[in-house]
Amino acid sequence: MTPAQEKIEKLLQQQKPFTAEEAHTAGISAQMLAHYCRKGKLERACRGIYTPPETEITQYPEIELLVRKKTDFVVCLISALQIHEFTTQLANTLWIAIRQGARIPSVQFPIHCIRLTDAVYSYGIEERELNGLKFKVFSAAKTVADCFKFRNKIGLDVALEALKEGYRKKMFTPSELHNAAEICRVKNVIRPYEELILS
Repeated sequence: MTPAQEKIEKLLQQQKPFTAEEAHTAGISAQMLAHYCRKGKLERACRGIYTPPETEITQYPEIELLVRKKTDFVVCLISALQIHEFTTQLANTLWIAIRQGARIPSVQFPIHCIRLTDAVYSYGIEERELNGLKFKVFSAAKTVADCFKFRNKIGLDVALEALKEGYRKKMFTPSELHNAAEICRVKNVIRPYEELILS
């Protein structure tokens, strides 16, 4: 076994994804990565991300892959609702927010990407950890406000369920929701539904 093969075998033994940059730092060439992919000993999960075959990445593999690519994003809308565990909706694709003017991540899996102004993007961010990797997700209150802001994309029924379940599970206070709604400019949209739920 050559020194290059030993290095790539060592990465494979870790049974977790790694980036092309990590492989390069370890002294593994792009040609060697391509060779192992052709042999079926390695899979190209998306551009710049490799993983041993049949590796169970995490509960949220797309998030982990985006974090490993050093993408600046925040998990939002239906995907954020799933992380906070107050929705019956199932997101078949990952919903993320990026700043206006930022590039949409180049990945080989489907994502829904929304662009937000700096003020809206920066508000209500929480940090979570996934396999030792930190990622950002909007708070429960901000997520509900976003659901109303983007109700034409995800459906008013999803926003209403999020509002109802969020209050039922005490995921946020009225004050937290009002502040988030004000940032998202949906305070007047949410108010009648909120009054009905709280009455």
